[in-house]
Formats: sequence, C-alpha cells, structure tokens
Amino acid sequence: MQQQSRQPDLVEGSLPVFVFPTELVFYADEQASHKQVLTLYNPYEFALKFKVLCTAPNKYAVVDATGAVKPQCCVDIVIRHRDVRACHYGVIDKFRLQVSEQSQRKALGRKEVMATLLPSAAQEQPQVRPQEEERRMKEQLADRVFFEQTAFQTESRTVSGGPSLLTVLLGLVCMAALMLPTLGEQESTVPVYLHLSVNKKLVAAYVLGLLTMVILRT
Repeated sequence: MQQQSRQPDLVEGSLPVFVFPTELVFYADEQASHKQVLTLYNPYEFALKFKVLCTAPNKYAVVDATGAVKPQCCVDIVIRHRDVRACHYGVIDKFRLQVSEQSQRKALGRKEVMATLLPSAAQEQPQVRPQEEERRMKEQLADRVFFEQTAFQTESRTVSGGPSLLTVLLGLVCMAALMLPTLGEQESTVPVYLHLSVNKKLVAAYVLGLLTMVILRT
C-alpha cells in the first residue's frame, strides 16, 4: 500500500534533489578554498543512491563519488580542485548529482552544480561567463541570496552572536513538521488534519537545512 501511494512521485527525472550550496567557487590564492563540500539532503521516507558526475573529471577529486543516503538524513561530498592553473580561470565546469532509489537503476532526479576557478576573491570576473550562464546563475541563487540576507540582518540585530529566537523557533517548527505522519498513512493516532503531504515535508526539510547552515555560521 505504501509503495503504491508514493509510486507517482518516482517518475524518472522528476524527483527534486536538494543540494547545498548551488555553486562552487575556488580561488587560486586561497588554499583553503581548494576543498569544497556539497551537502546532499534526503527528506524522503526511503533511502537514495547517488552518483556524482563532472564535465571535467581530470580537474577534480571527488571523495565518495557514489554512495547512499538514509531516509531524512544528509551526506557531505568533498570536492577538491587539483589543477589550479591560470588557464582554467573563469572556466565554468558542472557537477551533476544523480539520485535513484536503492532498488532501481534509473535516475529519479538530478541536480547540476556549477564550479568556477577564480584567481582571487577580490578579482571576480563575471564578464567571463556567457550571458545564458549568468542568467541561470541568478535564477538558481535567488533563494540562497534571500536566506543569506536574512541571516545578515538577524546578526546585525543580535550583538551576542547567537542565533535569533525566530530562527530557533522556525527550526523547531520544521522539525515538528517532519515528525508528523505523511498524508495517506493509516496506522496513526495523530488527527488526519495534522497529516502533511510529501511536498510540504520537502519544503520543511529544505528550510531546516538552510536554517542549520545559518545557525552553524553564527
């Protein structure tokens, strides 16, 4: 019964993939930036397999390029830039994260993350990006910019440096939403009006992930 209820969501290529951050920027003059971390979230009720692909695999070393993510968990994927040369400045490479269910081989969802090598953080060169790539970057980073600005405004109001009460409360609400039964579950003592759909739980999981990043940076 449970398998039949979630089957419509498992159409090939249609499963939303939640990855943070949505862009990787490496700086040649900053050794620490040569290692980046991608966090893959799995807010679903079933485990996922993942695979990391790249348009320039010789330039990067990916730790655990394949693996699995348990239900409602996340996994960190370490990416190292191992070919830091001036000829690669401004070149946009792409990583593709493909996810599938443990028992299937077809890719249920995919997410592309762009990676760029710049000479210095003080010398970013947006003009090297094609116009189409620049437009896509703005669209993909729209949500990130919103949350980063919110976090900055919160920090300016709280001199103590800790997370604001609103951030903590919102995180608790998201956690409570994830613990509620999924819509369609029969064996539950929780009232039906408190059962949440899969889409609502996806939103709660994504917001919770972003709030976690904000709290860890305060």
